[in-house]
Amino acid sequence: MPIYEYHCPKCRLDFEELVSGNVKVVCPKCGGKKVNKLMSLFAHKSGGEFRGTSGSSCSGCTSSNCSSCH
Repeated sequence: MPIYEYHCPKCRLDFEELVSGNVKVVCPKCGGKKVNKLMSLFAHKSGGEFRGTSGSSCSGCTSSNCSSCH
């Protein structure tokens, strides 16, 4: 099952959800039904550090902190 990222405009929560088939995703905080799917970055582990695929613009990012692009 793929994990997708969503944003709820009603309560402004960003969250992840395991989705299978045509399941309707609702916000876990407020129950809002009009959530927006977010674009996710692909990440991989290389040399002990996690790096996103966005290139040098996010060179300050680590697995637990994104200091340059938030």
